Amino acid sequence: MPVTAIVGAQWGDEGKGRVVDYLAQAADVVVRYQGGDNAGHTVVNEYGKFQLHLLPSGIFNPNAHCVIGAGTVVNMEILLQEIDRVEVTGVITRNLWVDQRAHLLLPDYRQLDVLQEKALGNNAIGTTKRGIGPAYTYKVARVGVRLGDLRYPDWARRRFQVTLERLQREYNTYGVEPPTLDALLEPQLALFAKLAGHVVDTVPLLRGWLQANKEVIVEGQLGAMRDLDWGVYPYVTSSNPTASYAPVGTGFPSNYLQRVIGVAKAYTTAVGAGPFPTEISGELETELRQLGQEFGATTGRPRRVGWFDAVAARYAVWLSGITELAITKLDVLDSLPEIKICTGYKLPDGKVLTEMVDPYLLSQVEPVWEHWPGWLILTRDIRRWEDLPVNAQRFLSRIETLVGVPITLISVGPERQQLILRQSAPV
Repeated sequence: MPVTAIVGAQWGDEGKGRVVDYLAQAADVVVRYQGGDNAGHTVVNEYGKFQLHLLPSGIFNPNAHCVIGAGTVVNMEILLQEIDRVEVTGVITRNLWVDQRAHLLLPDYRQLDVLQEKALGNNAIGTTKRGIGPAYTYKVARVGVRLGDLRYPDWARRRFQVTLERLQREYNTYGVEPPTLDALLEPQLALFAKLAGHVVDTVPLLRGWLQANKEVIVEGQLGAMRDLDWGVYPYVTSSNPTASYAPVGTGFPSNYLQRVIGVAKAYTTAVGAGPFPTEISGELETELRQLGQEFGATTGRPRRVGWFDAVAARYAVWLSGITELAITKLDVLDSLPEIKICTGYKLPDGKVLTEMVDPYLLSQVEPVWEHWPGWLILTRDIRRWEDLPVNAQRFLSRIETLVGVPITLISVGPERQQLILRQSAPV
């Protein structure tokens, strides 16, 4: 049975957790393959409303195995807090597994993140200051510590000594007193003692599940436009949210990945600095932000709001090999008399492009708009494509044509069942 990847097709915050939560009810395995606790997947179901930063969004299916893959960076304190938070509501976490190869995200990485952003001044990236960048930097520099290292205290001490030597050099640059080795190591050993039962080599598990034809879903964090290699650099995350990284961050052969669901809002949002061509300002920005509750799940920061960017979405479709789209928050547009879609980028010299451009040009372009009439009808209780207002159908059909893949799932509210499913759709 092929693996299904669920990835962001915009700048992040597209509603991936909401889609995974729904599809995970029929899944056997759900894997988170990259990122850390810098982004939150918001899930609303019979257990309540949750903002998951590390736990896979399939945790609410008691029969599903949930895996935090080797491509992630794990703040154990945050993960244990999330486990406690869901267990209080009756969620069972005995089937949660964390790959022993995942790297630790240490509290000092958070402090480094803050110091680095402050030092950048007006050139700051706008990170969540959760330490994600330093965690991946230390991983790539081969001075990081993996969760499995903590099983062996003597080995862990040696690895933490290597980490500390790098930290000391960086802290000296900022005039900050570095921690001692024991202050760095001992809290992590104590946290690992609580988490150790979940930390395993996930390769044999995943191989067994796939060879037994289990239904496996892998979920990414953030979106294509924040990809380290293919996003709007340097305003990107420190890992690769695109579907191509799912086999790497999870540990399965790439030929298993055959279905990729790209998640996109019916409009667009972004958090952090960097060019955002379709951004809306003024009263409409405030209205959409309130209607969509567009505030960061991790930081609470107001999200930047813009119209649907078909150029960026089509780019994301190509990068991840997206086979179908899930459109979320269609209901947020219910009260708008007019809706826009960006179909191209107009350069300062008047030339119009329909392909993604480099970050400098992206900050200079003017969107080419299509204007579509709104539907002015509430969609939250609609469950069939045929019952959607005609203008909503036309708007969505136009998106299908522009991005080149069918829309098979439409979200019209935050609740798990507020969905419209389409078995097939023309493009």
